[in-house]
Amino acid sequence: QAQLVESGGGSVQAGDSLKLSCVDSGRSFRSSYMGWFRQPAGKEREFLAAISWTGDTIGSLNGRFSISRVNTNNALYLQMTNLKPEDADIYYCAATNPYARGRHSQRNEYPHWGQGTQVTVSS
Repeated sequence: QAQLVESGGGSVQAGDSLKLSCVDSGRSFRSSYMGWFRQPAGKEREFLAAISWTGDTIGSLNGRFSISRVNTNNALYLQMTNLKPEDADIYYCAATNPYARGRHSQRNEYPHWGQGTQVTVSS
């Protein structure tokens, strides 16, 4: 069973950077797609990007964000630069089941979720 623990969120000023981390402590990280989602208040969770165990990425990040992973650390990252107030949301990491097939961009493809980390950006 995946146990995803996120960290790295916080309150920053516009233009600052944050690096979100997600560590999988419970299962075979290397054979899963790992993804980042964001959830605006009162809205559905939105797909941002995902990365395979071999480093292939899915999703069109905005040029200020980048996704990466380090399999030996069981860690997934979202580097966020030049943050804007509209980036403020709760960010979630998620994992597919091992060797899962599919588009890997749909929320229902990810049965394993972290607890979410809040990002707040002040102008």
